[in-house]
Amino acid sequence: MLRLSTSDTDFTTRFEALVNARREADSDVSRDVAAILARVRDEGDAALHDYTQRFDGHDLRDPVDPDECRAALEALAPPLRQALELAVERITAYHEKQRPADRDEVDALGIRVGARWTPVEAAGLYVPGGRAAYPSSLLMNAIPAKVAGVQRLAMVTPTPNGEVNPLVLAAAALVGIEEIWRAGGAQAIAALAYGTERIRPVDVIVGPGNAWVAEAKRQLYGVVGIDMVAGPSEILVVADAANDPEWIAADLLSQAEHDPTSQSILITDDGDFAERVVEAVERQLADLSPVARESWEANGAVVLVRDLLDAAPLLDRLAPEHLELAVEDPEPLFRAVRHAGSIFLGRHTPEAIGDYLGGPNHVLPTGRRARFASGLSVLDFMKRTSFLGCNREALGTVGPAAIALAEAEGLPAHARSVALRLRS
Repeated sequence: MLRLSTSDTDFTTRFEALVNARREADSDVSRDVAAILARVRDEGDAALHDYTQRFDGHDLRDPVDPDECRAALEALAPPLRQALELAVERITAYHEKQRPADRDEVDALGIRVGARWTPVEAAGLYVPGGRAAYPSSLLMNAIPAKVAGVQRLAMVTPTPNGEVNPLVLAAAALVGIEEIWRAGGAQAIAALAYGTERIRPVDVIVGPGNAWVAEAKRQLYGVVGIDMVAGPSEILVVADAANDPEWIAADLLSQAEHDPTSQSILITDDGDFAERVVEAVERQLADLSPVARESWEANGAVVLVRDLLDAAPLLDRLAPEHLELAVEDPEPLFRAVRHAGSIFLGRHTPEAIGDYLGGPNHVLPTGRRARFASGLSVLDFMKRTSFLGCNREALGTVGPAAIALAEAEGLPAHARSVALRLRS
């Protein structure tokens, strides 16, 4: 676990190393994924069957029967079903407010201009099912697609020995997903992008996965749309000494338990408090899987600053996926920070609330991509088509300028297409 202090003479160098630390796929993964994609593209179901048998230990069968999903939902214990239903309600309500409005107007020159928003026809959803199964990811990916108006949702999920997690099936029933394939990894992403004999291709693929899934999405961007290239999870907690160290330790470990490459960082202005948090982390690691310890020891960090209000430039350099501002008044820092996937305000807003049912999407940019990217939204499942309409008078007003620009660019056919209309 890395310890830094802004008072250290080598702080800038060591902090830049933290910012630039690479925790994502290497060239071997890239090569392996390229081979998988090419084979699924060329061989279709035969390749998908082979990879599913090799990696998940079962024959790729027909899609999951929707009755199996409904049965899983009915079998849930009432408190768990109520929790899922509350999550669906809150996530839906938040995303419904993201729907964009069409624009259609006539400007001062009499030209009709505007834009129309339409959903993509089909979206592919990748739901992790290897190291763990996440019904929350299903909800976060499916609900904005539904709100956008996507007609076909095709879900893929890795299923060791062919068994789908019942809670994932129940979540699928709640949001109305009826096309679910027992396939995962880069090969499932390829099947969604290219299509096979049985799986029709989609227009957009969303959802988190391992390094092979992320690399497959990266390589297939352009064949299909993707939400983002997601890397290992990240959390950055800004906390003062008035916090309970056990709370902050649990927050840091909430991401460390995802994967050995996850990153957890604490920024504080109190050295004694930092030590109490580190001690609390050690106590809590005893109850968690070895994954959490491996993540903390390899990628955890504690950064000591003189004043938390001066930490904003550090936060922006890190551009974290999740940023907790666990202070009495988070507003000054909230206003100062520009780059973060999602921000959690105050001592009583643990990041885990956002993972499940806060409302905002938990599919967020990682690897410092919050500098230029946003979390998954309804807009990821929609496209904007602009339109333009000139009558004779309007064309007469703007046409000469268009001709002048076309001739200046050396494009005579462009100029002629306007000029001919002006002469008629």
